[in-house]
Amino acid sequence: MTQHRKTSPTGLSRRTFLSTTAGTALLVAAGAPGALKADEPLKVAGIYTVPVEQQWVSRIHKAAGTAQERGDIDYVFSENVSNTDYARVMREYAEQGYELIIGEVFAVEQEAREVAAEYPDIAFLMGSSFKQDEALPNFAVFDNYIQDASYLTGIIAGAMTETGNIGMVGGFPIPEVNRLMHAFMAGAREMNPDITFQVSFIGSWFDPPKAKETAFAMIENGADMLYAERFGVSDAAKEKGILAIGNVIDTQADYPETVVASAIWHFEPTLDKAIAEVKAGTFSAADYGVYSFMKEGGSSLAPLGTFEGKVPQEALDLVEQRKQEIMSGEYTVEINDEEPKSS
Repeated sequence: MTQHRKTSPTGLSRRTFLSTTAGTALLVAAGAPGALKADEPLKVAGIYTVPVEQQWVSRIHKAAGTAQERGDIDYVFSENVSNTDYARVMREYAEQGYELIIGEVFAVEQEAREVAAEYPDIAFLMGSSFKQDEALPNFAVFDNYIQDASYLTGIIAGAMTETGNIGMVGGFPIPEVNRLMHAFMAGAREMNPDITFQVSFIGSWFDPPKAKETAFAMIENGADMLYAERFGVSDAAKEKGILAIGNVIDTQADYPETVVASAIWHFEPTLDKAIAEVKAGTFSAADYGVYSFMKEGGSSLAPLGTFEGKVPQEALDLVEQRKQEIMSGEYTVEINDEEPKSS
């Protein structure tokens, strides 16, 4: 197996080792994550299969950094952990007394849950395509349910495309990706029901060159707007002089003439809820996905920035109307986890 981490004498990555701060918070109850003194920072470890710069993981990493700056947690992390190594790294952190372990187990569901069962006193909050299991009370799941913001970006894309042909490049057709694509497509059809979509998955969470080449093929096939679910897509759009819609993070500063809008994921509500539950001794098997909803502060539409004044007013009016309706509960964006297909 290949382990893309520099290791310190503790077995953790060099970045993990250097990011460790002082403080030890001990669990006080057996059989489930226990209550802690309110003023003690919680020991939190992040385990990521990709670099922390990757957009999805970057939002978790950012939220953890914010919580550490507040003094709520002591945070360390390991990145580029292979799927075959994931369970081992989970055990390393568990053995070192971390009270909350966060990460993403989309490809290692069974192994991760087996490790959690071995450490019932430790809380695990993991990105997952599956739901929680009441028989495993210390293992909670989350996903970035940012379909609300994705839907709004679709409205903007539908108003900006001239050919009515939109290319969509994703990593894998898992529920988390599928639902965002479907929401985006629904928003675009609000502006033009005849829009056609080219949909492709590159089979990787981090392969910008492959994503770029896939996007080039879509542009050759008539797309004048791209949905950049993966890094590399906006590069293709920039080179060919067409527009793109971002996902999870706001990349407009890097592509000021290319990225019109982005659906932003805010992991803070999810993590803060977990921290509070662990400290209170009430952490349990639950689906934290709801904390990514826009009405919970878990997602938002990025500012238009350089595209202020360039998006048709009709689209902006609909975006504002739907945003208010989403926040009030009057409008619900459909959650469709089925794999999207090209038109």
